[in-house]
Amino acid sequence: MIKKMVCINCPRGCHLVVDTDTMTVTGNCCPRGKAYGISEVTCPVRTVTSTCKVEGGVIERVSVKTNKPIEKKLIFKCMEEINKVTLKAPVEIGSVIIKNVCGSGADVIATKTVGSSL
Repeated sequence: MIKKMVCINCPRGCHLVVDTDTMTVTGNCCPRGKAYGISEVTCPVRTVTSTCKVEGGVIERVSVKTNKPIEKKLIFKCMEEINKVTLKAPVEIGSVIIKNVCGSGADVIATKTVGSSL
């Protein structure tokens, strides 16, 4: 089977053609394109970005993200876990909000500092 996609590893945006039978990639201008093409057809991953509620902060929500990409099939479960969280201010950038979210090996971390409103 042939799959066509655009590589998102750099601004170049190479148009890849992946043969899923032989796992060969064409159209890539660098080795990252080959790795991306194979990854997309075998086990696609994404970095999840979202926000969490904050109580007693100068703002009501803090931006969060996974510290490494997780399997695409875990994204909705990851979002369910993130939506359950309510943090108490202050929140420091880089703080681990959820360790090993959904057993993925990735942590959800704060990407912004939120001070206390008190």
